[in-house]
Amino acid sequence: MIIGKGLIAKSLQNIDSEDIVFFASGVSNSLETKFTEFEREFSLLQRSIEENKERQIIYFSTLSVNDQSKQDSPYVIHKLNIENFIKNNCKKYLIVRIGNVVGKGGNPNTLFNFLREQINNASPFVLHNKATRILIDIDDISEFLSQHSSTLTNQTINLSFPYNYSLKEIISSIEESIEKKAVYKETELGDCYKVDFNDHTKVFFSEYSSDEYLKKLIQKYY
Repeated sequence: MIIGKGLIAKSLQNIDSEDIVFFASGVSNSLETKFTEFEREFSLLQRSIEENKERQIIYFSTLSVNDQSKQDSPYVIHKLNIENFIKNNCKKYLIVRIGNVVGKGGNPNTLFNFLREQINNASPFVLHNKATRILIDIDDISEFLSQHSSTLTNQTINLSFPYNYSLKEIISSIEESIEKKAVYKETELGDCYKVDFNDHTKVFFSEYSSDEYLKKLIQKYY
């Protein structure tokens, strides 16, 4: 059972199951501040848990809960509140914290979509030199869950390729792919936070080096 209509929800269709509730409907904008948006997700989650007490709930959270600079963010506070509610009210659950998702379509303001458009149109932007991003192919989410959802009951896991990419690494790879140069000004700002990945995640991504994984993403989607 899949709850949601966005990029993640659509990617889960090939592993849909009557035994699992994939909760992929919620606040996707990390800059959101409206209480009504957070309350909508919380109310829907409460109903979903109440109506599916014997099913495993898989909830998609965010790796940014590890970012100390965002601990006062309404979005991060909301996600942590949701996580705690699930832990206290579900018999069987799996909380999956994911990084920057890369896939076809989705929000035009996601990192890759934004950078591709800026570079392709020669539109200037500001580059935060200290910023890093942790990436995951949208297809890797469903593939990982198809292998491990039944064995990772009542846990919270961090799921993304286990490497912090600098924005310059990402930009250079996109430039090479579309054969255009980015136009940007640099500033010594940005955030970088450490994430601990369990052995399941490390083994799942072990066939790729960081360079190979980034190139795979760009060749596949851009």
